[in-house]
Parts: sequence; structure tokens; C-alpha cells
Amino acid sequence: MKVFVTGVGGQLGHDVMNELHSRGYEGIGSDIAPEYSGIQDGSAVTSMPYVAMDITDSEAVDAVITAAAPDVVVHCAAWTAVDLAEDDDKAPKVRAINAGGTQNIANVCKKLGCKMVYLSTDYVFDGQGEKPWEPDCKDYKPLSVYGQTKLEGELAVSRTIEKYFIVRIAWVFGLNGKNFIKTMLNVGKKYDTVRVVNDQIGTPTYTLDLSRLLVDMIETEKYGYYHATNEGGYISWYDFTCEIFRQAGYTTKVVPVTTAEYGLSKAARPFNSRLDKSKLVAAGFEPLPTWQDALSRYLKEIEE
Repeated sequence: MKVFVTGVGGQLGHDVMNELHSRGYEGIGSDIAPEYSGIQDGSAVTSMPYVAMDITDSEAVDAVITAAAPDVVVHCAAWTAVDLAEDDDKAPKVRAINAGGTQNIANVCKKLGCKMVYLSTDYVFDGQGEKPWEPDCKDYKPLSVYGQTKLEGELAVSRTIEKYFIVRIAWVFGLNGKNFIKTMLNVGKKYDTVRVVNDQIGTPTYTLDLSRLLVDMIETEKYGYYHATNEGGYISWYDFTCEIFRQAGYTTKVVPVTTAEYGLSKAARPFNSRLDKSKLVAAGFEPLPTWQDALSRYLKEIEE
């Protein structure tokens, strides 16, 4: 199986490439940079083929992916700077990447007849209530430009091709790039006390664990919408921070505050990011490990 992966300069794309390599599959990585720009850790990403590709350029997308002739495209590339996306001068670029770029890739997948994986987000929902969102729920009410454009990407995929996996994730962390855990560790070193919101509820997703699931998926034809985060229960960012500091051995005090009290975000965040993952089990896929276990493994990885 030959797999074309977009966004390999990011957290998830990096891990997907390594997972493909570990299973003996042929992976071709791409990103917008002329050369691979992620961490140089001696992993498979740096030794597997890489091609620069601007997903907003429809002709380039068609030419590059057609030449690669993959069996599957795993589309990890996206604009993920949620607050910056709210700036009037950034919104068109965000839409060109998250919606237009995804449409370009879906068009080529349709032409080639290959499978496609599209990574989406809890931000496609309005985050109201306390009931976990089901993967086939169509009650979309995104609160932000980021959420709206990721939803447009979902629709581009589902309306263009039939052999797709749309996988919504949340609270992502991995080795390659910035994330909440790295931010909290840095803040915890500098300050005796940190304020963290306690009214946004969800579950973290470790890209290393997620990459294994995604490769499991593309080995099948069990297409459709899925939700995938680590197990271990629903928590707040405050709860997550407390566990990060506990496992890291920090004595930093964590003060819970409401989103309104915190008040630093341009984009509206969903309060309810609980994602129902029961469809994964029903389809025969192995659930991800608990987020507590994932955090423990991750902290050991970044210490090395």
C-alpha cells in the first residue's frame, strides 16, 4: 500500500509517516516547505520521500498526487492557529487552506479512485450542553472561522468521494511542533502559579496513538465519520494541567478560572468538546490508550 501524507511538518503527519514505515508501507510525505521542516530525530520521516506541495494550488495538487499514484491520501495539513484565523486579513487564507485545499485533494482522490482520510475537529460543533457529540451528528454550528472552514473541508470530502474516513480529534499533542503540554511545562517553570480554564471539557489526543489508529483504518474499507481521542474520561484544561504538573514533578499551583475570567482568546472555544468514540469499537477498531498513560509516555519522549 502506498500512502501520500500531507502536513508532515506537523505533529500528526510526522507520526503517521513513522507508523507507515514501521508497518512496511510506502509513504510519501508533503508539506508547503521546499524541504522537510519538522524535527530531525532520525525517524522515518527524514528518510522517506518528501515533496513540496501547496494544497491551495489545484494544478500542483493534481500533478503531484497523480504522479505519486497513492492508494490512500492522509490529509493532515491544515491552518490550526485558531485565534489568528479570526483576523479579517487571515480568514481568506484560512478558508483557502482548510476548505479549498481539502477540496483540491478530494478532487484528485476521486480521479484516482483512492481512499482519503481527513482530520477534522470538535470545533465543527457549537460546544453547547454536556452530551457527547456523536460522529454522525449533523448539528453543525461552528463558533469560529477555524471551525467553519474545517466543516467546509468535511463537506468537500463527503460530497466529492465515497471512500473517505473523516476523523474528528481534539486537544492534540505530539513531538513535532507546539502544543498545550509544552506550553504548560514552560509556564510552570517560570511561574509559581498559573490560571487555567475549567469550563471547557474534552479529552486529549496523542498523535502517536492516533497515527496507529489511522493506519488501522486505511487497512480497511470501513468508511465514514469517526471520533478519535484517547480514553480516560472527559476532563477540563485545568484537570489536564494538574496532571501534567503532577507527572512532571512540578509544584506550580494551578488556579481554575472560567473562560470569561481568562479572557485572552479571540476565537470562541467550545465548552463541550466531549466526543463519543463508541463507533470506533463498533467498527472493530482498537481504542486509544488512556490520556493519562499517553501523557506519561509523551513526557518521557520529550525528556530524552
